[in-house]
Amino acid sequence: MHGIARIWRRSIQARVVTSTIILSGLVIGLTGWALLHNVAGGLADDRRSAAIAEARSGFEYAQTQLDAAVDIEPSAQSQSLTQMVDSLTRSRGAQRTYELVLEGPFLSAEGEVPVRTSAAIAPGSLPEDLMTAVRSGPGTFWRYSDLSLLGGSDAAPSVVVGTQLRAPGSGDTYALFYLFSLKDQQDTLDLVRRALLLGGLAMVLMVGGVAFLVSRQVLDPVRMARRIAERYASGNLEQRMHVSGEDDIARLSSSFNQMAASLQSQIRRLENLSRLQQRFVSDVSHELRTPLTTVQMASEVLYDSRDRFDPQTARSAELLKRELDRFESLLSDLLDLSRFDAGAAQLELDTIDLAQVARQAADDPGLARQDIEVRLIGVDRPAIVEADIRRIDRIVRNLLTNAAKYSGSPVIEIEVGQNEQCVTLAVRDFGIGLSGDENLRVFDRFWRADPARTQGGTGLGLAIAREDAALHGGTLQAWGRPGQGSEFILTIPKPEGSSRSPAVVSVYA
Repeated sequence: MHGIARIWRRSIQARVVTSTIILSGLVIGLTGWALLHNVAGGLADDRRSAAIAEARSGFEYAQTQLDAAVDIEPSAQSQSLTQMVDSLTRSRGAQRTYELVLEGPFLSAEGEVPVRTSAAIAPGSLPEDLMTAVRSGPGTFWRYSDLSLLGGSDAAPSVVVGTQLRAPGSGDTYALFYLFSLKDQQDTLDLVRRALLLGGLAMVLMVGGVAFLVSRQVLDPVRMARRIAERYASGNLEQRMHVSGEDDIARLSSSFNQMAASLQSQIRRLENLSRLQQRFVSDVSHELRTPLTTVQMASEVLYDSRDRFDPQTARSAELLKRELDRFESLLSDLLDLSRFDAGAAQLELDTIDLAQVARQAADDPGLARQDIEVRLIGVDRPAIVEADIRRIDRIVRNLLTNAAKYSGSPVIEIEVGQNEQCVTLAVRDFGIGLSGDENLRVFDRFWRADPARTQGGTGLGLAIAREDAALHGGTLQAWGRPGQGSEFILTIPKPEGSSRSPAVVSVYA
C-alpha cells in the first residue's frame, strides 16, 4: 500500500491513466445502464402488448365456448370447462408460450374456489392485486409476475393477463388468466448485458492504453528535462535536450536549452569573478605581509620608546601598535578565508580530547583578569575525536573570547557531551543574548551585532570558526534570546559517526 501511494504521489502518468480509466469507466457504465434500461423497457412493452392482444383473442374464444354450452349440470359444466382449457392450450401446439389458470365459479365469498390449470403452476404465481381486480368486475387487467412451476428450480419472469367470464345459463362467474413467459426476452436482455459489459470493459482498457501512450508522449520530454536538470545540479553543465520537430514540446526543449546555455554562461562568469576575487584577496594579503612586517617592527620600536615621548606622541605610538596588531590579525584571517574559498585548507588530524581542550581553555588568565567565572560541565570523562588540535583550539578560544568580550555576562558555562555518533562542546553565556535575526547572521563575514559587536574585532572570527567546523565534517550553531544570553554549539563527529544528532541540545532551541 505504501508503494502504491508513493507511485500515486510521484507519477503524473499513473494519476492520468488511473483517472482516465475511472472516469471513462463511469461514463461507459452510465451509458450502458441507460441503454440496457431502454432495451429492457422496449422488450417488456412489446411482449406485454402482444400478450394482451393474444389474451383478448383467447378470452373471446372462451366466452364463445361458455355461451355455446347448453348443459348446466355441475358435472357436465365441469367437463365442458376442462375441455375449453385443453382447447385453448392446444391451439398453439408446440409454439405455446403461455399457461392458463381458470378459477370459478364464484358462488359465494366463502368456500374453496375450484381451479383448473394447464400446468402444475406453483401457488402464488398469480398476483393478489390482479386476482382482486379481475373478481371485482369486467375488463382486461395485466401485471408482471414470476411464473413458478411445481418441481421447477427457478421462477421465470412473466406477464399475467386476466379477465372475468360469465356462463349465460347458470349466471356463474369465472376468472381466466393467461400467464405469458418472458424467458426469451430475459435471455435477450442477458445477451445484451453481457455484450455491453464485455464491450465496456474492452473500451475502458483501450481508453486506458490510449491515455498511457498520449501521456507518455507528453511526459517523456518532461522526464528528460528533469534528468538534465539533476545533472546541472551535480555540476554537469554541458547537457542539452534533444529537439525534434516544431511542436510545443520541441519549442519547450529549445527554450530549455537556451535557458541552460544562459545559466552556464552566468555560472562560469560568476566562477571567474569568484576566482579573481579569491586571487585578489590572497595576492593582496601576501603582498601586504612584507610592508606590514616592516611597519610592525618600526611600531614596536616606537612603542618600546614611548616613555621618552611627550604624552601626545606616546599615545599615538600606542594607537599605532594596537591598530597594526589588529591589521595583522585581519590579514591572517583573510588568508585563512582565501584558503577555505579555494579549497586549499588542510587538516592535520590527531587524536584529541575535547574535555581536555575545554579544561585548558577555562584556565585562560584573560578570563580571570576580567573576573569571569567559568563553569565546566561534562568534562569528567574523555571525549575523544579525530581532529586538528590547532583549529579546534582556535574555535573554542574564539567562542570564549566573544562571550567574555561582548556578552557582558559574569558567568560562562562550557559543557561537553557525547554519544555514539559525535562529541559536542557548547559555550553558553548569560548576557545580552541574540535576537532571531542575529542567530542567523552571526556567522556572516564582517557582520557585527549592535551594540555588542562595536568594540573592535575583525568580524571574521565566527565565520572562520564555522569553516573550521565544516572542514572537520561538523557543525557550529548559535542560539540565543535577548536578555537571556546565547549559546554556541560545536559538534564534531566521531570516526564512522555523524554530526546530525548532537549530544548537547541548546536550551534556547
